[in-house]
Amino acid sequence: MNVTKTVDAKGLACPMPVVKAKKAMDELQAGDVLEIVSTDKGAKADLPAWTKSSGHELVDQTEADNEYTFWIRKG
Repeated sequence: MNVTKTVDAKGLACPMPVVKAKKAMDELQAGDVLEIVSTDKGAKADLPAWTKSSGHELVDQTEADNEYTFWIRKG
């Protein structure tokens, strides 16, 4: 998967990972992939919900060592 942009949202509490993701998405073209890394447990629910409601596609998500990584394709 080709990642177009990576956002480091580690150490940021809700709703900042979603805010950062939205700001980054505004800079991307349709089909581009955003990778966002967060340490906020709330991001596990918040980012997929925001992705769906915004018309984007959650390509994948992983969890390791209290870090949550999401790959979102811009719709």
